[in-house]
Amino acid sequence: MFNAEKIRQDFPILQRQVNGKPLVYLDNAATSQTPQQVIDVIVDYYSNYNANIHRGVHTLSQEATDKYEAGRHTIQKHFNAKHAHEIIMTAGTTHGINLVANGFSSLLKKEDEIIVSALEHHSNIVPWQMLCEKTGATLKVIPMNMAGELIMDDYDTLLSKNTKLVFVNHISNALGTINPIEEIITKAHQVGAAVLVDGAQACPHIKADMQALDVDFYVASAHKMCGPTGVGFLYGKEDWLNKLPPYQGGGEMIAEVTFEKTTYADLPHKFEAGTPNICGGIAFGAAIDYMNNIGFDAIAKYEHELLEYATAELLKIEGLKIYGTAKNKTSVISFNLEGIHPYDIGTLLDKMGIAVRTGHHCAQPIMNFYNIPGTVRASFAFYNTKAEVDALVTGVKKAQMMLA
Repeated sequence: MFNAEKIRQDFPILQRQVNGKPLVYLDNAATSQTPQQVIDVIVDYYSNYNANIHRGVHTLSQEATDKYEAGRHTIQKHFNAKHAHEIIMTAGTTHGINLVANGFSSLLKKEDEIIVSALEHHSNIVPWQMLCEKTGATLKVIPMNMAGELIMDDYDTLLSKNTKLVFVNHISNALGTINPIEEIITKAHQVGAAVLVDGAQACPHIKADMQALDVDFYVASAHKMCGPTGVGFLYGKEDWLNKLPPYQGGGEMIAEVTFEKTTYADLPHKFEAGTPNICGGIAFGAAIDYMNNIGFDAIAKYEHELLEYATAELLKIEGLKIYGTAKNKTSVISFNLEGIHPYDIGTLLDKMGIAVRTGHHCAQPIMNFYNIPGTVRASFAFYNTKAEVDALVTGVKKAQMMLA
């Protein structure tokens, strides 16, 4: 049996109080919390073998290198990449997206077209706008409907022989919509386009399989799945990674340097200039192991129960509207109360110890589509409980009475 109460004991922060109230942490789409098992790995690194990695002949360097590369192999195995060198360690999802965008700036021409979706985070919009400015390529957008789902018939119309790249998130951070990325990838490949999937919101909920998806690029961050901030990964098919030029120049990413010419290292080091977040990479692997020990099937089932329960209870509140009612969605609820600004609700909930996110969630086009300034977003993880959902519902009712 799934035991959320037992799991909660792994997370020290969940035992604290905020404003004199027990913390109810419902901002998991922004960042998840970190279990003691991962915290211990971080402390162990800095306490026992803190050293720079690769090429070091001393013991600490060798130990750090082995554990860092073991973290890379854990990521490879979890996401089922064919090769470990197809896993590029990054500073996070945004870094990975910009790395790919920079690489394609030398490959695109003026008549080329790239496609994004209306459900994207700013991190998967702005780099492609910058790419279009550099290359003269045209940016096209897959529209969405009122349920927060992509209109796939329109996607079919947008695709053409000029389409070179398609970028879409696996799950919307603002609405929780799970996009049909298998269909998106297959159809893009039919016209010869490459596909990058932003998996930041998916990785805590779905065990994505790179080979089964046949995706060209996939990016995600450790801090969404119980790991530290400042580290993530870019998966890229070997052929594509070999085609793209390096993103940054410096140490580690070179084979040989002279003042006349520099040659670059093989994958993955070609894209990993400078000293990486060594501890972060090691802890990322530990976080993946932690979540796999719980089991992603069990996590998905439990979080779906939380989503259904929270949706039903919140909709009992008069004047409350949920944005994002896709048939296929994860444990995110974005809502507003009639006549009340979401920021005011979030502020009052914080006074009650309840952490939610308010605003446009770095997804302003979605808010513009609904003609709203933003939403209150409650996002649930496997360590949340129905009792916390009840606390949220009670808190929203109190806020409504105070602000009405």
